[in-house]
Amino acid sequence: MQLRYVFSELGQGLRRNLSMHLAVILTLFVSLTLVGLGVLFNQQATKAANQFGNELQITVWLCKDNDDQPACTSEVTDAQKTAIEEVVENNPQVASHRFESKEDAFEKVKDLLGPERFEGPDPAATAEDMRQSVWITLKDPQEYEGITSAVQGLDGVASVRDLRQVVGPIIGLINMIQYAALGTAIFLVVAALLLVANTIRLAAFARRREIGIMRLVGASSMYITLPFLLEALVTAAIGVVLAGGALFAFLKVGIEGRADQQLQFMPWIGMPEYWVALGAVAVVGPVLTLLPTLVLTRKYLKV
Repeated sequence: MQLRYVFSELGQGLRRNLSMHLAVILTLFVSLTLVGLGVLFNQQATKAANQFGNELQITVWLCKDNDDQPACTSEVTDAQKTAIEEVVENNPQVASHRFESKEDAFEKVKDLLGPERFEGPDPAATAEDMRQSVWITLKDPQEYEGITSAVQGLDGVASVRDLRQVVGPIIGLINMIQYAALGTAIFLVVAALLLVANTIRLAAFARRREIGIMRLVGASSMYITLPFLLEALVTAAIGVVLAGGALFAFLKVGIEGRADQQLQFMPWIGMPEYWVALGAVAVVGPVLTLLPTLVLTRKYLKV
């Protein structure tokens, strides 16, 4: 296979249909950016739910030493925790529950406020300052009064926090933004597929004479198709790079520059979540161009 010819055809194809390729790149850029934003907001919703719970949960805070809650006289005992767990397990309104230790709660606080505040000889708090808790997931968010009243007066229980009113609006807003981004991305993905199809059709028409000659001299289908695949790969790569840059700018300016500084009560996404979103974009981009190219070249290259 003469690679010089393949790359020569690649350059000519990009120049010949420059406007169409630019349209594909711009459409891919916007659609892939929205896909990446949808992935980021999905991870943000998960991160917030892991920190605060979700609208199906209530949290039972347990007593600790020197507690300021009037119901607490000392640290919750193992026997009291066992009694609380039995009440939770036997309640018909409970779908599941989990126990959170002081160490787990301390790790959450460090992730939220930054570990540097809790290091050194005079830390802001230690694990012993945290509360143990039981996180209860309800079967129905509207049916919570039974489990709340059942655990409220138990020995070792400091208070019960209902997360439906606190976390519900936050998670709902994040999910709404996520669905809006992904919904818009779907429409733009369809537009990108149509643009790829038109680009292939125009490119095949412009090269119909060369394709006919190659068919006559016995060139393989892959040899003829390869320049088209490379064009699709180039446009996809440029779209992925632009989308990755836009997502990085959103993370640094929108999240770390503003939200993380002004809304410190919320755990925000960072670079680990960015790499996940970029990986998703890097997979979706080539699929959107290479797959239709492989399918459509079989139709348009039959000379």
